[in-house]
Amino acid sequence: MEKFKSDLSGQEFPISERVSGKSIRQPIMELIQKDFPQFSAEEFLSLTELNDYREKYITEYLVRQTGELTELEQKVIDSISDRATLSDKLVEDETQRTFGQKIADKVAAFGGSWTFIIAFLGFILIWICLNVFWLANRNFDPFPFILLNLILSCIAAIQAPVIMMSQKPPGV
Repeated sequence: MEKFKSDLSGQEFPISERVSGKSIRQPIMELIQKDFPQFSAEEFLSLTELNDYREKYITEYLVRQTGELTELEQKVIDSISDRATLSDKLVEDETQRTFGQKIADKVAAFGGSWTFIIAFLGFILIWICLNVFWLANRNFDPFPFILLNLILSCIAAIQAPVIMMSQKPPGV
């Protein structure tokens, strides 16, 4: 594997991590030059080193703006340094969910899926066809299908709060 030597630290890194000083934004370049005054736009550093200075820049910026970092701001900075997305951290928090929250998520996932929509459309069409053609003389649920409307209303009345519970953040 081809490597290059960082002009910043003198360490060797894979060539795929090489970043030109010309591509670094000025505020971050100034932060780098505080620690390494000899570093110029003509030199190269590694992506890892650049990310460390990006994290340092964001931290200093947030501290200047807010005085101190909130827990959320610290999570954002940690996700940058870990090269992870915030959604990865949410998946880690999934173990703290209650049984009811897990059920609500499963109901919401199924209730908002194409499988549910197609199955329910099939159910409605079968209901209508049975009542119009096969059971026409028995008056089970004649047009305008009031019993079907009642069933649909009940499902919506149950499904809507369950979906809202699945959208509620943990601990609220």
